[in-house]
Amino acid sequence: MRFPSLGRRSLLKYASVSGLASLATACLSQNAPTTGLASGSPGVGAPAPTTAQAPQAQTITWKVQSGWAGNDIFQELFLDWKSMTEEMSGGRLKIDALPVNAVTNINAAIDAVHSGTLDGAHHVPAYYYGKDHAVSLMGTGPTMGMSGQMWLAWYYYGGGQALFEKLVQQKLKLNVVSLYHMPMQNQPLGWFKAEIKGPDDFKGMKFRTVGLATGLYQFLGASVISVPGAEVASALDRGTIDAAEFNNTTSDTVYGLPDVRKICMTKSYHQASEILVIDLNKTKYDAMPKDLQAIMKFAAWAESANGEWKFFDKNSTDYAKLLAKGVKFIPQPQSVSDAQMAGWKKIIADESKDNPDFAAIVDSQRKWAQRIFPWYDTMNIRFTDPLSYNALAK
Repeated sequence: MRFPSLGRRSLLKYASVSGLASLATACLSQNAPTTGLASGSPGVGAPAPTTAQAPQAQTITWKVQSGWAGNDIFQELFLDWKSMTEEMSGGRLKIDALPVNAVTNINAAIDAVHSGTLDGAHHVPAYYYGKDHAVSLMGTGPTMGMSGQMWLAWYYYGGGQALFEKLVQQKLKLNVVSLYHMPMQNQPLGWFKAEIKGPDDFKGMKFRTVGLATGLYQFLGASVISVPGAEVASALDRGTIDAAEFNNTTSDTVYGLPDVRKICMTKSYHQASEILVIDLNKTKYDAMPKDLQAIMKFAAWAESANGEWKFFDKNSTDYAKLLAKGVKFIPQPQSVSDAQMAGWKKIIADESKDNPDFAAIVDSQRKWAQRIFPWYDTMNIRFTDPLSYNALAK
């Protein structure tokens, strides 16, 4: 843009707020294109199209099934993503949020998305762990000293996405696009009748968990029984299982675990941080305009941050309520943590032996941990930080 030549008198002319507008008009007028605008086209001096003139964009509806109960915090995060997607698309995208088990059960949701029976599913990859144990490495694997945020960074910037797309789209031949988001906090070891004093307490125990964690509890001596989240409390009450883990303080409360067990063991390594995923039918996703694809993707990224913030709010509130009801939260003993480390080493070795994709993903995660952990640990205070909390917050 070439600005008009301004002398002292001209500068004085524009030396006011209203004069600045005149200056802008003068600049635009002098530099406005004189050709290339069709008659009536939007541009300098041309009216913008009215609402009546604008073409109506077709609304694309996505049938996406939830994996959660209606009052679970994960359901709230799912609906937040739906709202963000619809709002950012200006109504061009509509998410038909179907309740859990509306079309199919949780474990079969990925197949329904693949076939197009569902357009999408909001769940965790551990729910289709039976197809290939390597899918459980996105959230229910060994964390290697990393937080959920560090895992998600590995997925998007450390080569994880290419490895998972190779596994899911090429090896398993699933016609899906995966939008990973929402790194969770450390999950409790589980809900028990009595305090866990050591790894031997798991021997003979009937326990509920999912994904690669099944191998870890089996290593400790438990007999793992698969139970859907909504049925865990009733299974505990009936004695079908002795103990169970689900996910977080709020979800555990929603599913009724504190109603049937009053001891929650914490600081476990079985699922130190899990990741949510929105799996979408790839054919339908690829057929959409690029801007709508981006809206669905970046709405998931936005919900990743929003979901973490909500976790702090909801989980802390429910934690206080459970304490008031007499629930005990007890950190697991070091002997259990040591046994879990031994268990993970065995699981990694056994699973990698006959599954090159499992080995490749674990190796990539390990190299990412070796790169970022030393830097992060050197530069940062460890959070949570009891020193500053006790000195300044109490």
